[in-house]
Amino acid sequence: MSSSHSLEKKSELMVGVSGIRGIVGEALKPDVALHFVQAYANYLVEKGLKRPKVLVARDTRPTGQALHHIVKGALLTSGCDVVDLDIVTTPTLQLAVPFHNADGAICITASHNPIEWNALKFFQPSGMYLDKAQGTEVIALYEEKCFRTVGWENIGQQTLDNEANARHIEAIFKLVDVELIRSKNFHVVLDGCNGAGNVISPRVLEVLGCRVSRINEKLDGHFTHNPEPLNKNMVELMAEVKRVGADVGFAHDADADRVAIVTNDGVPCGEDFSLVWAMAHVLKNRRQGSVVTNLSTTMAVDTVAAQYGCEVVRTAVGDINVSGKMRDIGAVIGGEGNGGVIIPDVQYGRDGVASIALVLEFLATENQSAQQIHESLPRYFNIKSTIQFPRERIGALFSWLKSKEKTARVDEQDGLKFEWPKAGATQSWVHIRPSGTEPFVRVICEAQTEAEAKRIQKTMREEIESLSTAW
Repeated sequence: MSSSHSLEKKSELMVGVSGIRGIVGEALKPDVALHFVQAYANYLVEKGLKRPKVLVARDTRPTGQALHHIVKGALLTSGCDVVDLDIVTTPTLQLAVPFHNADGAICITASHNPIEWNALKFFQPSGMYLDKAQGTEVIALYEEKCFRTVGWENIGQQTLDNEANARHIEAIFKLVDVELIRSKNFHVVLDGCNGAGNVISPRVLEVLGCRVSRINEKLDGHFTHNPEPLNKNMVELMAEVKRVGADVGFAHDADADRVAIVTNDGVPCGEDFSLVWAMAHVLKNRRQGSVVTNLSTTMAVDTVAAQYGCEVVRTAVGDINVSGKMRDIGAVIGGEGNGGVIIPDVQYGRDGVASIALVLEFLATENQSAQQIHESLPRYFNIKSTIQFPRERIGALFSWLKSKEKTARVDEQDGLKFEWPKAGATQSWVHIRPSGTEPFVRVICEAQTEAEAKRIQKTMREEIESLSTAW
């Protein structure tokens, strides 16, 4: 379920292979949530599981508690046993799935979306999201509207897990050099977005010996700014870092699977650069190997990897696509350019909490300021936008664009990506992806100069809009 500002203005239900999301009371009604959970339970039973065990957790949104009861009730009356984690981050839940030897999990969180939204995210026994085939099965069962329920004697049982945060913290401390980080006495500002990250990230920072200044530290889910960790949403964090003279600042989204960095000068690094920071540290100071990211992530990833002779593998956009490929090839680090870093030494899921610890270890190891590290990393100019376009014409659009562009390398594994190489390396690119649910395409482009990025973006928009008008 990828981000889109235009999606946030719509009221229809967004259905993807990893789950559903919508505005509660409009598209996401109680019966819709109930039936999707029943479909997921049916899916587990059809895999031959007589009494599936399913973990359930939520973020802090005001609608989370009501959906929490619906989800648990649907699972229990479908004959599933429930392990309830209550409010935890999505990566905390993911890490708990294999610990409990569970058959799946559901997280009630709309991640970066505004307060009126909520979502149900479905997981595999590994703790990874459902893949395309699995998600398609759940959707088909939902559409059949033939749901399995059990009699009183087979009703599922509920247990509580109050130790999930402690286990997540323990896993993170096995990842990094705790004593090295403690020796630096970092001053950190944390914007917890009044979300689930507030139940764990402050504890991680304190045990790492950091002096922590907190903003948006409540657990009420009333966001003081849009919860997506974009530069424009971190104005308060940027100001607070400068005001208190902190070494670094971190911003979570509502479920803390993502994190963004602000330097000691109050400069936002950009959501793409959480992954760049993490991989630069891992490849330089920990160990070298393959890196996996999606097609829309900055080519700074390729530049850093090339410095250490490491391969970059690119996948379709989506956590499960990246994490699945990382697992398959044994990548040492990976993630997406939205602040979501996947650290396989912890788990194959985006983990904004563990990413904080890895960034602090980078700062401690380099013995440089956050601003100095930020300036040392390669940087390109990236522009993102959306264009209205009829879904039924996407195939024709892509054929037309390919016929016009003869000088680029073409990648068609997720929409259409043109890359313009120079001296063996990509110098600029544009990625056009259709929305799976609405009549528009996303256009992401990147180049070495701002002028070139703007030129590519303008040219591509004009071509797409002219074709849309012609039709």
